[in-house]
Amino acid sequence: MYDMIIVGAGPAGMAAAIYAKRAELKVLLLERATAGGQIINTYEVDNYPGIPGVDGFTLADKFSTHCDRLEVERKDGEVAKAEKDGAGWKLTLDGGEVLETKTVVIATGAANKKLGVPGEEELRGMGVSYCATCDGAFFRNKEVAVVGGGDVAVEDAIFLARLCKKVYIIHRRDEFRAAKSLVTALKACENVEFVYDSTVSSINGKNMTESVTVHNKKTGEDREIAINGIFIAVGIEPNSGTFEGVVEMENGWIKAGETCETSAPGIYAVGDVRTKQLRQVITAAADGANAVTSAERYLIELK
Repeated sequence: MYDMIIVGAGPAGMAAAIYAKRAELKVLLLERATAGGQIINTYEVDNYPGIPGVDGFTLADKFSTHCDRLEVERKDGEVAKAEKDGAGWKLTLDGGEVLETKTVVIATGAANKKLGVPGEEELRGMGVSYCATCDGAFFRNKEVAVVGGGDVAVEDAIFLARLCKKVYIIHRRDEFRAAKSLVTALKACENVEFVYDSTVSSINGKNMTESVTVHNKKTGEDREIAINGIFIAVGIEPNSGTFEGVVEMENGWIKAGETCETSAPGIYAVGDVRTKQLRQVITAAADGANAVTSAERYLIELK
């Protein structure tokens, strides 16, 4: 029986593991893929205090190394089912293994949203990508498009502008939601063309992406832009399906405040998967610390 099982090893999950280990809890960190979550795909993290300009992979590695220093127990696996078991919880992994724990920290994060247009699925991996830092090098000196208007989309466009011959950034509005400093940096890139008030109608090509069709919402005109690749950054959706019916949710996001307590006693939600105003590495790490503090109080009450 564990004191705590943390489901997910992104910044929130690893921060929780560090705090749990320092609190001398018997803790297990579960991860279904590479530790680090979404930040391993981030070209540059410039807003984490004390480490300006660090790339996401390096920052994730620092978190992971810290966990290793504290000898955090880890296990590869994905939770298929969570159910109440007396005063604790029983987690069944996708391989059938059953784990018992007094508390659970859900740190499953979020995934990229899809456009849902013709050609997107058919050409995925053949010019359609959701990670500029992963795949950008394949499009060196070529023409690409970025879809979106938030921080990630603008950061992707800036990154790609350093590699590619031309970058089109397609946004459904006439101004960006991204931080002003990022937009200023993007506008300074001479090889970037802004396609405002437009949505993607289809991604075209046979064996590789060849063009994208965009629809201007104001003029009603359709335009086909020849490109070699398209990077989609239109937001995220929570990876919370496993816990549906176990904890209360709001449009898929797990309802939890600053204490990270959910509607289910002994279960906490941290990082991008919970309801919150700001989804950043710094707030994810803070969630991890808060969840363990809440769990410690809960465990004392259980005795």
